[in-house]
Amino acid sequence: MKAPVGVILAGGEARRMGGGDKGLLPLSGVSLLDHVIARLSPQVADLALNANGDAARFSGFGLPILPDSVAGFAGPLAGVLAGMDWAAEQGATHIVTAAADTPFFPSDLVPQLLLASETADKPIAMAATPNESGKLMRHPVFALWPVELRDDLRNALETGVRKVVAWAEPHGIATASYSATPFDPFFNVNTPDDLAHAQQLAGEAE
Repeated sequence: MKAPVGVILAGGEARRMGGGDKGLLPLSGVSLLDHVIARLSPQVADLALNANGDAARFSGFGLPILPDSVAGFAGPLAGVLAGMDWAAEQGATHIVTAAADTPFFPSDLVPQLLLASETADKPIAMAATPNESGKLMRHPVFALWPVELRDDLRNALETGVRKVVAWAEPHGIATASYSATPFDPFFNVNTPDDLAHAQQLAGEAE
């Protein structure tokens, strides 16, 4: 398999943060998106950003900007499809997606997703961590996706499918499990309190 390309998903509306781009919020002197780029770029062959609206606000990052091809904020699956279409143009066979508001995800995300997919012989792989009761919880936007499923995904979106797992499950999902100790590495920033907590976590990691 060729090395996957990476797609950072930043196409949401950030309602709980009062709107705007969560990825542009500051954390330890740089943006959340800078943290995500620094973690994902060494793991992939190329990198793009899925975002809607005026692409100029992301011009400083030097990444291709991929808007949703499905109208009306169709959710993460629309970003996955935009990434698949871009990857097909690059000749890539797989993409790995990551959220723009999750600054601490593992630096071995891509190899672990690839390993999980190969070991389980399933085309899609998602990261997961245990919740407080020990049950593994998937993080569907941190996933490996085969580009060959893009027409199937396009058809699903056109018929109104929006839930990531609902579309992915019939194709087969492998799981790459991570520890949630000392904190869940897939912690994401949804609210101002979350951003304050992320700042605390970043300080502890330094």
